[in-house]
Amino acid sequence: MTTIGDALRLGRAQLSSSPSPVLDARLLLAHVLRRDHAYLVAHDDEPLDPQTAAGYEQLLARAAAGEPIPYLVGHAPFMGLDFAVSPSVLIPRPETEQLVETAVAWGEDRETVRIVDVGTGSGCIAVSLARRLPAAEVIAVDVSAGALAVAATNAARHAPSRVGLVQADLLTALAPGFDLIAANLPYIAGHEWPTLPIGVKSYEPRVALWGGLDGLSLVRALLPQAAERLRPGGLVLLEIGWRQGKAAASLARESFPEAEVTVLSDFAGHDRIVMIQAGMIQGRPNK
Repeated sequence: MTTIGDALRLGRAQLSSSPSPVLDARLLLAHVLRRDHAYLVAHDDEPLDPQTAAGYEQLLARAAAGEPIPYLVGHAPFMGLDFAVSPSVLIPRPETEQLVETAVAWGEDRETVRIVDVGTGSGCIAVSLARRLPAAEVIAVDVSAGALAVAATNAARHAPSRVGLVQADLLTALAPGFDLIAANLPYIAGHEWPTLPIGVKSYEPRVALWGGLDGLSLVRALLPQAAERLRPGGLVLLEIGWRQGKAAASLARESFPEAEVTVLSDFAGHDRIVMIQAGMIQGRPNK
């Protein structure tokens, strides 16, 4: 009879090509058993019934073929929260937390902030901002109905009645009047597509990844719309690809010629966020 310990050892061996075989095997087994890590440790010698063992082995096979663990278990961590995910949305990345932290640092001392998260996907940015900025009004926009369904689940779980959801192409359905516009739009360039891991290009939604030939097609479309909808003194934060800083900043200056445009690096020293700080009215910030 296969025990929990046997199953974990099998998982580690079968997922040996993964960067994190121990964690992946544990997540899959905990999911199948509907138990936490502490239970697995404390019940190492507990036998698995044949149906549970078979279900676990099926998940191992799918993971070994490249299917991402978050899709197999239905959730992923972000900003200390657990977000529901599905193949309709991009899996939240740790580097996107920097965008949220930058937005929170900018908005936390303001009395009121009206925020829109463009291309919200799972809603991880919008929901995290709603939680960290309790006085803010937050709207999440996505062109995909499937993505908005996932975002609705996460908003209801973590920030009930705090996030408005809008299905639209970028900002076309929204009127001016935003203090903060945040966006993690698709930014994979054509030449980068063949180099993506199989788990990304074969399982995550192409619409959430493909950014056109240079990776900046949607950024190029968004910026003029953002310029029309951002209040004086407002902020735009755009997550970008690691080699897109110079080009993205140039596009930002075309749409925001009077703004201060800065490219922020991630912890690896790569281009990660374009920050556009709009000008003030008579030297006063918009509050």
